[in-house]
Amino acid sequence: MDISKLIGMTAFDEIAAQPGSLVMLGIGFTLLFLGIRKRFEPLLLVPIGFGVLMANFPGGNMSVVSTNDPEILHMAVTEIAYTHGIMTMLYYVLIKSGLLPPLIFFGVGALTDFGPMLRNLRLAFFGAAAQIGIFTVVIAALMTGFTLKEAASLGIIGGADGPTAIYTSIILAPHLLGPIAIAAYSYMALVPVIIPFVAKLLMSDREFRINMKEQELLYPNKVQIKNIRALKIIFPIVLATVVSLLVPSAAPLVGFLLFGNLVKEIGVDTNRLFQAASETILNTATVFLGLCVGATMTATSFLNSQTLLIVVGGFLAFAISIAGGIFGAKLYNVFAKKKINPLVGATGLSAVPMASRVANELALKYDPKNHLLQYAMSSNISGVIGSAVAAGVLITLLK
Repeated sequence: MDISKLIGMTAFDEIAAQPGSLVMLGIGFTLLFLGIRKRFEPLLLVPIGFGVLMANFPGGNMSVVSTNDPEILHMAVTEIAYTHGIMTMLYYVLIKSGLLPPLIFFGVGALTDFGPMLRNLRLAFFGAAAQIGIFTVVIAALMTGFTLKEAASLGIIGGADGPTAIYTSIILAPHLLGPIAIAAYSYMALVPVIIPFVAKLLMSDREFRINMKEQELLYPNKVQIKNIRALKIIFPIVLATVVSLLVPSAAPLVGFLLFGNLVKEIGVDTNRLFQAASETILNTATVFLGLCVGATMTATSFLNSQTLLIVVGGFLAFAISIAGGIFGAKLYNVFAKKKINPLVGATGLSAVPMASRVANELALKYDPKNHLLQYAMSSNISGVIGSAVAAGVLITLLK
């Protein structure tokens, strides 16, 4: 056989002719390194990184084809796979349809305990204060040339919620799905770096040392929950009803989140549903979400100035959300006798439970007896709901 034909069978010539592919392959290998070696969100960064590799090896036909052709929405699944490749088929069936983010929320809900939030409802309001980063960056993105729908998708990164950012992008700005997903999950992985950085800029030593348990002893709660199990069962039903009536666009995310939580709290009777949600469904959805998102990241769609602005804007959204929660707690402390450690406000994000653990470790450095975890979780869990509701509001207004 002619050697030139053997060489022609490989992808080396095409890679040399497309230097952008080399850059994207480098990004894919970097994501794998961060996920495997540095253990930054490995459940997402490993599938995304491998999806980037598959999409950028020339000739494999494994990238998601970006097309504005409305006919693709009416093609049979097998026809999409034959014409545009299996990754494009998976993207339209699982991602474009909006299926996977709610399924991930289903699993997250099954792993979530609303108990800390229900015991400290006043702290849940800081989950709303932390959403200020979303709307601040929406305005800033508009000023830098993004369309309103693109700006809304970018701003959701401030909620530190990857599935919500992806869900919003799918509906409002699908062409930005790859960079927004990477920015969202990268900053979620950097929570242990970003929260201490922002907190040390904005908080005094005295505020770091505010001991929540001491405050509880000085000013005990007047209302005591007598049957926490019954409340934990009623809560997801009531909240799902209220959110679905007030913000219907948030129902797919919040509804699945609360349904997953409900099957967990019922207990033995729904244990099989709980196990399916928290293991099989969540793991399967995560794998395909990561691979499909990675497969959208080709050189033509990713290597541009807009991507850089998304990365910068995502960091600003994230940092401003943390700052918003901190300032919310500071403002509360001006008027309240029972003080709140502003680190609790800093955790009003959707990065559960990582943000709470980081805040707890930071507080312990200033006072070894200052255990904040259960209080930080109150704000942290409410941030999950807050970011989903914020996304629903933006989708309702802009869709």
